[in-house]
Amino acid sequence: MAPNWRSRITEALEESESRSWMRAVIKFLILSAMAASVASVALETVPSINDFYAPLFRLVEIGAVALLTLEYGLRWWGAPERDPASTTEPWRARLRYALSAFGFIDLTAILPFYVNLFFPIDREWLRVLRLLRLLKFARYVSGLALFVAVVRSEARALVAALLVVVVILVMASGIMFVLEQDAQPTVFASIPHAMWWTIVTIATVGYGDIAPVTPLGKAFGGIVMLLGIAMFAVPAGILAAGFAVEVRKRNFVVTWQTVAKVPLFSGLDAGRIGEIAGMLKRHVVPAHHVIVRRGGPGDAMFFIMAGEVEVDVQPHPIRLGRGQYFGEIALLQDSVRTATVTSLSECQLLALEVADFRRLLEAHPDLKAAIMEVAERRLSGTRALSEAGRDE
Repeated sequence: MAPNWRSRITEALEESESRSWMRAVIKFLILSAMAASVASVALETVPSINDFYAPLFRLVEIGAVALLTLEYGLRWWGAPERDPASTTEPWRARLRYALSAFGFIDLTAILPFYVNLFFPIDREWLRVLRLLRLLKFARYVSGLALFVAVVRSEARALVAALLVVVVILVMASGIMFVLEQDAQPTVFASIPHAMWWTIVTIATVGYGDIAPVTPLGKAFGGIVMLLGIAMFAVPAGILAAGFAVEVRKRNFVVTWQTVAKVPLFSGLDAGRIGEIAGMLKRHVVPAHHVIVRRGGPGDAMFFIMAGEVEVDVQPHPIRLGRGQYFGEIALLQDSVRTATVTSLSECQLLALEVADFRRLLEAHPDLKAAIMEVAERRLSGTRALSEAGRDE
């Protein structure tokens, strides 16, 4: 019973395109707790409001920390369910979760509260640390998750652009120090002093608190301004291209051409393919994600459009790639899942739900025969492998 409950709770905590009342309730509670906590932090800084509502703000903080602590504990406990490769060594999956970006964010949301109980933190800085809970929205708000994904995918290009900016910053500060030192010995007293002017100029903010006065200094300042415009356009372009790629990936939709690429449907006429396209639903899953679990309900079969999955059959797991499908056996036999299927890389899948599956097979007996043939071959192969494994 324990593993079953752990699996159900873990699935409820994870974001998914499938609907679940438990997942919706948990998401609402966590988002409400974070929003109330951040709002109380902001309102505490208004003396007239804090004097009247201080006990309520304290209660909100305790409630939010209690809920977020429970969430962190359940995610840590259920980590092996999200990483089937570590079922024999659960501590590895839990360590990976604790060291992951989201694991660190989840811990940061509650750690300052507990540290403050034993080692008091300055109240103003404690408020700042509590505001870090805003980072948890990245798990639930697709826009923030999209931004994180873009930064991660374009990290190398962004680091290269940042290094170029740093080189220009140091070189421009050195040159401006030489040009303006005699005219303004106090303002441009050293290269570090000149860096403030360079940062403001490259960023095109132009505070005007420090400015060159010599003709050469002004001319060089104009060049730095133009360089600043150009250099800030580079990371902006990198991010824009990254957003376009990521949005295109996430907006992967089921079209006639998409369905026609599936070998099982390639011999059908345009009308039939169009009919099937209306039944299929898109799914984009990350690497190492459990798509279906052994013993789970057989509610859909999946066609692989991109990526690779592993079917956990004993004694030797099977890998499936683009153009292949899985999950049909549970639907044909009207039973639970016979194997766990995990994505080895990011996968683009087309899901055919059980009601549409039965309707499709009734309308197209030729497809039914082809699917049943593959299913029988897979079952026979699995039985043979199992018997060979027992003989060994």
